[in-house]
Amino acid sequence: MYYRRLFILPLSIVLFVSCSRDPRSAEDAEFEQVAERFLETYLAQHPEDATALGDHRFDARMNDYSAAGRDADLALYQAYLDTLRGMRVEALSPQDMIDYDILRHNLEANLFALQELREWEWNPLAYNPGGAIYALISREFAPVPERMHAVAGRLRAIPAMLDAARANLNHPPSIHTQTAILQNDGTIALLNETLQPFIDQCPTDLQVDVRDARDQAVSALQAFGEWMKEELQPRSSGDFRLGKELYAKKFSYRLDTDMDPEALLVEAERELEITTASMRITAMALHAKLMPDVPMPDDPAQLIRGVLSRLAEDRPNDTTIVDQARADLEEVERFVAEKQLVTMPTEPIEIIVMPEFQRGVAVAYCDSPGALEEKGKTFFAISPTPEDWTAARKESFYREYNDYMLKNLTVHEAMPGHFLQLAAANRSKPPTLIRGVMSSGVFAEGWATYTEQMMADAGYGGDEVKMQVLKMHLRLLINAIIDQRIHAMGMTEREAMALMMEKGFQEEGEAAGKWRRACLTSAQLSTYFYGNLKINELRRRAEKKAGSAFSLKAFHDELLSYGTISPKYHPMIMKLPAENGATAGL
Repeated sequence: MYYRRLFILPLSIVLFVSCSRDPRSAEDAEFEQVAERFLETYLAQHPEDATALGDHRFDARMNDYSAAGRDADLALYQAYLDTLRGMRVEALSPQDMIDYDILRHNLEANLFALQELREWEWNPLAYNPGGAIYALISREFAPVPERMHAVAGRLRAIPAMLDAARANLNHPPSIHTQTAILQNDGTIALLNETLQPFIDQCPTDLQVDVRDARDQAVSALQAFGEWMKEELQPRSSGDFRLGKELYAKKFSYRLDTDMDPEALLVEAERELEITTASMRITAMALHAKLMPDVPMPDDPAQLIRGVLSRLAEDRPNDTTIVDQARADLEEVERFVAEKQLVTMPTEPIEIIVMPEFQRGVAVAYCDSPGALEEKGKTFFAISPTPEDWTAARKESFYREYNDYMLKNLTVHEAMPGHFLQLAAANRSKPPTLIRGVMSSGVFAEGWATYTEQMMADAGYGGDEVKMQVLKMHLRLLINAIIDQRIHAMGMTEREAMALMMEKGFQEEGEAAGKWRRACLTSAQLSTYFYGNLKINELRRRAEKKAGSAFSLKAFHDELLSYGTISPKYHPMIMKLPAENGATAGL
């Protein structure tokens, strides 16, 4: 922690100063070669990551989860970190300097994860091969038979992966083991059911090969599931809470920040009250519009709940949801273009129906191609509810994801949110592939949540959509609050549920799911608010710099042009004044 603070300040200074000098140097060429060598070795050692990024050379292999695999990773990260520390960072061009810092930060974060966080010995969720298989069938990057050859290779690697899990896991938290058992059953269903239509498209000899590999993998997964139930669950006595010290370190690495976690908590709790007040004002206008004959409640919470309940009456169903999403996407694209909010992407986006086994969590998601994928498609997946849900559960789901929330989700996931941002990132031309491979989740989620607010401020969807945006902002704030309070301050389930349901106006099912997610993860739930905070700060600083000449479109275009990098770099490369009037980087 102390080393990071010493390092980042000189970097910001030299980055600011270097913006005015010759942008290329011999040190740039040396660093770019180092970055290229690291990525080549890293991807070879992490085939599952390579596939997700669009490098398909290693599709038939799985990551090495054994002690030998960890040792190889530790040696790789330490060796390249030592190499970076021996380089003259002040001699790099601004863009290479950013990639240098991204690589250094990720090497340090990976060492922290292996040596201090050590999830490999307490998190059985890390040993689920389902994603590695699904990544090969979800995208049409090659003909089906070619992809099935790779699938067969990965299926044969599953028994060794599960053997490593048995050797590594000792005393995980009970909730992690319970969830891993359920996910293991889901992976078995994936192999038995979802995979079969792809096998059927293969030549006969390949069908036999894949089925044989699948049968061995399913048997191994069934035995692993029994082992988790009979041996691992009885000794799953670990604490899912990280504790204050470990949480603070993970927070620093995950958010790529020197901000104290407590400072973010204070800001989230302060903004919670401000957002609630804004929500009351919007609710008053909607109550008068939608329920003019109903007396307006004096109690703010009752007023907000009543308006949210009324809006929930306008909702899609399994029959209408996909067509409604298509219409919403066309509508939002027209709005963004007409308002000249940002340069529109030329890349296509395809709406698909979400696969059955992924349904039931959210109504939509954006699936963009990896940074190394050539001519990959972006999918905007829309979800009817799972077939086995009851009518009451379906109704509750669609009350939450009503007509106006669906419009807001289209903004967040597609336009001008994740799809537009990632399309712009893919058009950027950084000196190395580092920032594409090691992209910033803080920036990605910060941008997507910022666009919700920006679109509502521009008038998209009227007060009906604005009400959903404010509700989502409450969720974003409460995510950050419970993330820290649970893992570092001992918040109980009852306290968390009360906060989410009473101050966040969440349904019980939604709140219960978020409690579970907060227990299973740490620091990730804080990325949304922190990223949102930083993107809004960058806009204020850009407005201050430009004054009356400020152009929202120009600001957005420049912000997105540098790729998916941490917001900490933008003040230097965009030469933005600090909010207190100081010069950025000094």
